[in-house]
Amino acid sequence: MTLIQNMLDSARAAANVLATSSSEARNGALAALAEALVARQTEILAENAADVAEAQKAGRPRAVVDRLALSPKRVEEMAKALREVAALPDPLGEIYDLTTRPNGLVVGRMRISLGVIAMIFESRPNVIPEAGSLCLKTGNAVVLRGGSEAARTNGVLGAILAETLPAAGLPAAAIQVVGDPDRRHVMKLLEARGKIDLLIPRGGESLIRFVDEHARVPVILHYKGVCHVYIDREANLEKGLDILENAKVQRPGVCNAAECLLAHADVAKKFLPRATEVLQASGVELRGCPRSRAIVPAMKEATDADWGAEYLDLILAVKVVDSLDEALAHIARYGSSHTEAIVTENYTNARKFLAAVQSSCVCVNASTRFNDGGQLGLGAEIGISTTRLHAYGPMGLKELTASKFVVLGSGQVRS
Repeated sequence: MTLIQNMLDSARAAANVLATSSSEARNGALAALAEALVARQTEILAENAADVAEAQKAGRPRAVVDRLALSPKRVEEMAKALREVAALPDPLGEIYDLTTRPNGLVVGRMRISLGVIAMIFESRPNVIPEAGSLCLKTGNAVVLRGGSEAARTNGVLGAILAETLPAAGLPAAAIQVVGDPDRRHVMKLLEARGKIDLLIPRGGESLIRFVDEHARVPVILHYKGVCHVYIDREANLEKGLDILENAKVQRPGVCNAAECLLAHADVAKKFLPRATEVLQASGVELRGCPRSRAIVPAMKEATDADWGAEYLDLILAVKVVDSLDEALAHIARYGSSHTEAIVTENYTNARKFLAAVQSSCVCVNASTRFNDGGQLGLGAEIGISTTRLHAYGPMGLKELTASKFVVLGSGQVRS
């Protein structure tokens, strides 16, 4: 048997144990994992520093290095996230939508685990504890395959998990990390029909497209984040400046960062010079349409490739539009169903934007950066789905469960 086959068989056995495990056992394991991350922080950071140095030497993009790098603060945040997941309500076994039928049957739905989940991801080693904790909490076993750029960090995190879970009374195979960076293991996961109940890829556009084209297992796509901020003709421009700066600058290398600014022509002459001043102070490169560059000549000329581009960097495409309808048409053509925001004081325009934009999260007078499980009250997320089937938007605990019908009777038979 291959490495992946062995891991998936072990994961299935672990999933069967987790499905009937107590909430106390799973929460206790999460608490133990949080303690282990903090206790072995020095080891984690040493391996991560080696990964970062190699990535910089190889000339990896700044956004990749940012997602790869850990710090004492980020390790503590990882541990804190584990504790927060442990404190969330347990969805397993929850019975909801109870109704009583005319014949006296009580019918409801019960949340159950999905089974075995696989994740293929790039750059971000914190995906391991994040995804592992959510899967563990929901009674799912998970197999994680990270990118080669984080091989050392992923390896030490995998070792910590493997040592801590049995000590906490749960199978070591509940959370497994594929340590071998050989890319053939990716294909083995994609072809493991019948052994994987759900596969979630998280990474760049090329990875997502590869998974979409080759997977023979159920997949939920976390597609690229081409997020737009639209400044309406009736926008509060001070709000608009704050929202745009936060959406673009706070963490440019994440999927909910803004990549394109759309400004209504009636406010563009006033807004764009101020936005340019604010954004360039943070090192943002602006690439504008001809009308934008007529207002701010310092902007670089945007090409067709800039509309729909996910930069994951301090770069922003800028376009002047004549109407809300033109902004909506642009988003429909170039957006990626991730996150869009409108800045407006006009209720009718806000409602039209909410109804017309079909992305997983639509914001009114708020930054695109809020499309995040923790920020939206889910507690944590395993990714942001841009696939409408099963889950759409941030995938929290409930999105990692299925539901079965339960029927409670007192001897009824069907006539």
